[in-house]
Amino acid sequence: MRLRPGLRVLRRSGTEVQVGTDPRWAVRLTDLTTSEVGALLELDDPTRAASPRPRSGAGSGLADVAPLLTAARLTATGDGRRAEGPASADAAVWSLLLPDGDGAALVRARSTRTVGVVGLGPTGLGVAVTLAAAGVGRVLFDDDRPVRSSDVGVGGYRWGDVGTRRDVVAARVLRDAAPRVSVEGAVVPDLLVVVEHGAADPARSAVLVGSGVPHLSVVVREADTVVGPLVDPGHGPCLRCLDLHRADADPVWPTLVAQLVGAPGRPDRPEVGVVAGVGAALAAAVALTVLDGTARPRAGTTYEVGLPDAVPRVREWAVHPDCGCTALPVVGRVPVPTT
Repeated sequence: MRLRPGLRVLRRSGTEVQVGTDPRWAVRLTDLTTSEVGALLELDDPTRAASPRPRSGAGSGLADVAPLLTAARLTATGDGRRAEGPASADAAVWSLLLPDGDGAALVRARSTRTVGVVGLGPTGLGVAVTLAAAGVGRVLFDDDRPVRSSDVGVGGYRWGDVGTRRDVVAARVLRDAAPRVSVEGAVVPDLLVVVEHGAADPARSAVLVGSGVPHLSVVVREADTVVGPLVDPGHGPCLRCLDLHRADADPVWPTLVAQLVGAPGRPDRPEVGVVAGVGAALAAAVALTVLDGTARPRAGTTYEVGLPDAVPRVREWAVHPDCGCTALPVVGRVPVPTT
């Protein structure tokens, strides 16, 4: 019998132990014998997994308790293989969340997935590094602009990188975090994360919907960053829907968008480290739910992360009746132009 990885076994008294600390699954076992208490505490021994030799008395001590732990879904049924590197943390947590307790299998499946990241400021690089460290096998990116001094810090840029192309530095940063990650290849991504400044480019949004590739919008604004919505073409609102809703509230919005996205040569606004960190983590979390299939964000959900507290504000958007995006035929995915 194996407990799910990461579960703590804590002594509450001479005849009672607690398995787990999270209220979602923690249980107390009472009226235990001395041998049962000892056997349960032995399961929490970090050297036990590395030892091929079973401890004396462990099997008999757990004979009556094992069915209780299994009924409480605290035992693992996977093959016991462990993930390595930074993704091992993901595997341990998912071993507590998945029905079969095999978080390592979920992390291994990520190695076959591809995510594209467009825009490699601190937020975009933070997304790419987080996904690579979580075990995503291929992370492609597009941003040939130079690293600026304001980019240093969050995500992995260093002072020595200033002036070097972002995509070149990003390849080094990702391989430092996850040596096995691939950063090359002409592959249609499973998901595209697009980081833009000021507003989402309507022209690019139209191309993305037509491509059939799910895409997550991230927009860095004057004092906050908007993560979302996740657009699955043909299902739920697209970015044009959001623009139409904004135009309903402010008829001049299309004029403003044209100025926000159509200013060639204007440098992007520096990204505040706290906001970039939270925004990148949120975007990576949304991306992993898509890749893993464990959950799916509600269609049309955005998270606005701003100073001073950087606590995300959730906003829901509906399909706009004048857009027609959900009436378009769904076709196979096609290559996505990123520039």
